Amino acid sequence: MLNPSRTDTWLNTAGAWTLAMLWLLPLAYAVWSAFHAAEFSARFDPLAPLTLDNFRAAWAAAPFPRYFLNTFALVSGILVGQMVLCTLAAYAFARFSFPGRDIAFGLVLVQLMVMPDVVLVENYRTLHQLGLTDTLSAMALPYMASAFGIFLLRQTFKTVPKELEEAARVEGCGAMGVLWRVHIPLATPVYLAYALVSVSYHWNNFLWPLVMSNSVETRPLTVGLSVFAGTDQGIDWAIINAATLISSAPLLVAFLLFQRHFVQSFLRAGIR
Repeated sequence: MLNPSRTDTWLNTAGAWTLAMLWLLPLAYAVWSAFHAAEFSARFDPLAPLTLDNFRAAWAAAPFPRYFLNTFALVSGILVGQMVLCTLAAYAFARFSFPGRDIAFGLVLVQLMVMPDVVLVENYRTLHQLGLTDTLSAMALPYMASAFGIFLLRQTFKTVPKELEEAARVEGCGAMGVLWRVHIPLATPVYLAYALVSVSYHWNNFLWPLVMSNSVETRPLTVGLSVFAGTDQGIDWAIINAATLISSAPLLVAFLLFQRHFVQSFLRAGIR
């Protein structure tokens, strides 16, 4: 007679491996075609020679250094803005009492249920009227105030014992001193976990940058890659996959190097 618990464990393990293999298949194909000549993109030959020509062709065919610079500036600007605004808003919601606090926080939570694509047209009209179209600032501004970040940090700040805050005030700290010396250090794992989510999302964001960017000077990697792939002379999957690996390489390398630290940060953030 089969043990139900062992059967359940086996099924869960088999399902997890199946999903992992399905997730890895596109990445495996991209790696295979990127490191082999175009004639091997549609067939698997273990003896096929490796080559870096696809990466050289992709790097020469598009201004990837400019795309990387734009993406890094965009992601960094959004992250800095989110950290500042979300920290101040979360601290106010968690530790201060003021008229309309619950209503204001309820409006923040409503934003979690509104997809960014829903307000895309209105955001574009507003930024167009401000004369900010085709700028990195226009791509970053709608994401500066993150409802998810405010909610996450508010919940974290509420778990900080009031005794620590009172001790800091006895030592002469004001409101901002308490925030800087007590709340932010204790919330470091949450900040790291949120930063990973934010960087990953905005590095791969496509629709809003596509709408706002009209030139190479402001085009991030995702938009540049779509323009690069939309050629009228036919599609060379080997070069396209090489360009895709170039675009995603920083995130993949960062994850492989800091995987343990990433997981620990998410676990500690979840425990809080």
